[in-house]
Amino acid sequence: MITPTIGPIIETHDLGRDFRVRDGLRRRTVVAVDRLSIRVEPGEAVGYIGANGAGKSTTIKLLTGILMPTRGTVATCGLRPMADRRRLAREVGVVFGQRTQLWWDLPVRDSLRLLASIHALGRVAERERTDELVERLELAEFLGTPVRQLSLGQRMRAEVAAALLHSPRLVILDEPTIGLDVLSKQRLREFLIAERSRHGTTLLLTTHDMGDVERLCDRILLVDRGSLVYDGTLAGLSRTVGAERVLVVDLAEPTPDLADVPDTRHLGSEAGGMRQRLAFDPESTTAARVLASLSDRAELVDLAVEEPEIEEIVRRIYASRR
Repeated sequence: MITPTIGPIIETHDLGRDFRVRDGLRRRTVVAVDRLSIRVEPGEAVGYIGANGAGKSTTIKLLTGILMPTRGTVATCGLRPMADRRRLAREVGVVFGQRTQLWWDLPVRDSLRLLASIHALGRVAERERTDELVERLELAEFLGTPVRQLSLGQRMRAEVAAALLHSPRLVILDEPTIGLDVLSKQRLREFLIAERSRHGTTLLLTTHDMGDVERLCDRILLVDRGSLVYDGTLAGLSRTVGAERVLVVDLAEPTPDLADVPDTRHLGSEAGGMRQRLAFDPESTTAARVLASLSDRAELVDLAVEEPEIEEIVRRIYASRR
């Protein structure tokens, strides 16, 4: 019997998964995951991002034992996902934004009780953990409501509670904020940050909402056509394609366009020149140097630095690989 290790939460080496698909009268092989080697340590929050069809969902299925690899190796929480699938279920929680693990016609309270029984939680552990999640996710007002009657925001909070009820070491979040309003997204993000801080939970997040990535993740894994093309920080991802930052300055009085500031590109003016936008490459200069040059030309009242949109960064990386 394999004993879960205290090493990495996720470790893959040259992991691959192929599918046979029909193309007219012929069958061909599609490579969904290709030579994927990653390592995620306990307590990390990792964003696993890529375009539709990049291999994200297939990877999750390989990590959780739903699919068998075509080649390579995978270990999740020190276990073999397929061979040790039952034991792995005690170590992993999964939240799918477009699927439910709750019983549709039962009150939320009953779904949580059933899940506690499935995970063989003792009475004391069940009560303590349920009380904690009810308080921190603000579930009390709809605990007695059937799942089918919940709003989307309420259901997603209940889904997160269901996934975390057994205190898993790894939580996989697949589009957890899809369709949520701004307030509901913020509540869920704040809870996940606190859960990670309090319990050391490891997060693996797949999403198209780059706000989730920016606020929840300190490491990015970018995949393209099943292959890993970037592993590092969000700032490093920006540097990979030389993405510019934008300095927005409010001036004391109307000023002609500041087009002669060294190492910048003037993007435009508003309010008769009292607000101006200048782009700069953080690899060749800094915001401080740009400000020093600006202060010689005009009196500054206020300023802000805008980071590049992550969607644009990802688009550039994909474009460079085509």
